[in-house]
Amino acid sequence: MAITEKWRFLFSRLKRRMWFRASLYGALGIVTALLGAVAQPLIPHGLAGSIGAGSVGNILGILATSMLAVTTFSLATMVSAYGTASTTATPRAARLLIEDTTAQASLATFIGAFLYSIVGLIALSAGIYGDSGRVLLLAATIAVIVLITVTLLRWIEQLSRFGRMGETINLVEDATRRAMQHRARNPWLGGAPYRPPPEDGTAVESGQVGYVEYIDIEQLDRVGRDGGFDIHLQALPGTFAVPGRALAAVAASALDDDQAARIRGAFIIGDARTFEHDPRYGLVVLTEVAVRALSPGINDPGTAIDVIGTAVRLLAGWSQGRANREDEIEIAYPRVFVPALREEDMFDDVFPPIARDGAGMREIGIRLQKALAALDDLGDARFQAPLRRHAREALARAQATLDFVPDLEAVRAAGRPALLQAPSDVVDER
Repeated sequence: MAITEKWRFLFSRLKRRMWFRASLYGALGIVTALLGAVAQPLIPHGLAGSIGAGSVGNILGILATSMLAVTTFSLATMVSAYGTASTTATPRAARLLIEDTTAQASLATFIGAFLYSIVGLIALSAGIYGDSGRVLLLAATIAVIVLITVTLLRWIEQLSRFGRMGETINLVEDATRRAMQHRARNPWLGGAPYRPPPEDGTAVESGQVGYVEYIDIEQLDRVGRDGGFDIHLQALPGTFAVPGRALAAVAASALDDDQAARIRGAFIIGDARTFEHDPRYGLVVLTEVAVRALSPGINDPGTAIDVIGTAVRLLAGWSQGRANREDEIEIAYPRVFVPALREEDMFDDVFPPIARDGAGMREIGIRLQKALAALDDLGDARFQAPLRRHAREALARAQATLDFVPDLEAVRAAGRPALLQAPSDVVDER
């Protein structure tokens, strides 16, 4: 079962690659074009002449020429959109554009239709169809034309927003929301709440340099059950792993090489962070978009305000989606102890960079204070400490930067007094 889960993750990554869908559609187009030669005995003799199936060659020629042009144009448009997103938003968001299923399906449909037409023309020239086979080829060609028409209409709609700033932010928000919802339902990834390993435990260090992309908790639980020990995770998805840094600590004085290898094998380490199992990465990418928009070369505070609102939606969804009682969450793998995401870290991913680069802008300071007040309205106890800290820090940055007194007073007035109270009061409440 552990192998199944791991391969399911790897396959989910594979099917998001652009060449995978294009190859699948291309193979389907080739099979469809050759279907007429195989199924021609099913068509009544003489039907081809009555419906004009002999003209299918001309139609295929037009289709092949037009699909080649449309495919080339689509590729050029997509490459341009990737470059635009990397320049105006952040290069980390371009990956979501590349993995966009609508764009991939459109391009794959055009490639599949092109290959269908080419194979159909070759088969016609070779004379493998016969009159009955031409009837099936004509029917398939009509179906392909209908599919192309529908795809073109969807692709035209997609092109109107593909690679635009708003669409890029929406893609990042959707990817982050999915990761947050998954983690809210599984705060310990199916394992048990974290507890520190014993002092005489054994650390299993990374043998690679890169980011943890996925952890097979079921495999770790199996290793623990086979060896009769507990495993305490020291690295979550998104952690930068290097040789010498522990991935996990085992409640055993010694491990054999096979056990250590199986534990390392449960961690998939790649060159970059991913959105799927790393909710904080989505927040980091959104913050990069806001920081770039606040740079002097771009000077687009509206985009930064949009990102702040997006972050509030995501954090509010995180608060609402998390289980109210931790003891109600099913622990499927009791041998593995997993740290939960810390709200302090999530807040740190978003607010300090925006507050730093937008400290000299009245509208950014006001929006930050209103955003923190909106999150305070949720009444989430885990949000209280980071909310107070970031509200005070954002106001302090504005005080150090804004020279015009009315601007500073407007930022202070937008803040919630309960969040801007003195640090000593916060300590007393804790």
